[in-house]
Amino acid sequence: MTLRKHFAGFAVTALAAAIPAVAMADVNIYGRAHVSVDFLDDGADYSETNLSSNSSRLGFKGDHEINPNLTAFFQIEQQINFSSGSSDGDSTNFATRDTFVGLKGGFGTFQLGRFDSPFKAARGPANLFGDQVGDMRNLTRVGNARFDERYDNTVQYTTPDMSGFFATLGYSVQEGEEADTDLDESVFSGSVNYVGDLLEASLAYETAEEDTGRGERDGFRGAAAFKITDAIKAVGFYQTVDYTNEAVTEAVRDQLTSDTYGLGAEFKVASNTAIKGMWMTRDADAEDYDSDMWVVGVEHKLDKAVRVYANYAIVDNEDNVALTPWGQARSATPGGAAGEEASGLSVGMRYDF
Repeated sequence: MTLRKHFAGFAVTALAAAIPAVAMADVNIYGRAHVSVDFLDDGADYSETNLSSNSSRLGFKGDHEINPNLTAFFQIEQQINFSSGSSDGDSTNFATRDTFVGLKGGFGTFQLGRFDSPFKAARGPANLFGDQVGDMRNLTRVGNARFDERYDNTVQYTTPDMSGFFATLGYSVQEGEEADTDLDESVFSGSVNYVGDLLEASLAYETAEEDTGRGERDGFRGAAAFKITDAIKAVGFYQTVDYTNEAVTEAVRDQLTSDTYGLGAEFKVASNTAIKGMWMTRDADAEDYDSDMWVVGVEHKLDKAVRVYANYAIVDNEDNVALTPWGQARSATPGGAAGEEASGLSVGMRYDF
């Protein structure tokens, strides 16, 4: 009898353990641990070594085939700070990064939730130093005129692939968590994209209405990457932002209205090793608010999951602006100094799992 009881208890325990496993069979756990050691110098009073977590994340995603023509999918993703052990953003909200649910099939893809706008994703072809010192967002994502966002309360449609071409349309019905019928907090974002063997390119437009948290603004963006040879890739980027917010002074509108553009290249010196470089400039309407950024780096992939790199970046500011090459997508973000040349030397490791 005792043996039977033990066996029955073991069977129940095994069954209880198996049920969650079956229920979660289509769910994948993934993430990224991306940490760097940086020496940052603002050109004035700050010159220190930092440890930075660079958009590290943990996520869950999965899909479920309803029928051969229709699949449901979801993703829940949270930013993790590996340099301090805390999560970035709102600690009471697990879904601080791209989090959505949707349906896909021959008609394309619909998704609902919080995720990168089509305008934000459009920089992808030219983004050689994403989430690192020298990230292009240090010049493209400035102040309240910035557009490189993921918005709450968004519905998005992506067309099927048409010989490499596809389009994406996103609409945030209200920027905040609670709707106010007296305010217009909507944001519209769209892009046309092409992915081919030699060329990858995106063209995007985004507009935010007057009652959004950063005010009324419009932006256009184009990015492209062209494979010259198997070893050499050239990239180009252009963005224009018109900050039309009537709630601020004309001087502020001129400071935040700008054209930002640049060129770069990547050269594979070996199958797993590449040298990269990029130059960018931000030309604001206001006097003495321009900045230039130069970045060079080397990256080596140890295998499919792990890479190491070293970057050196400089931002040269005119008298009234204080941008840095390290302010975006990182946990180490000390401020800059107006009119100075800010520089950063970074050695990092990224592990995707």
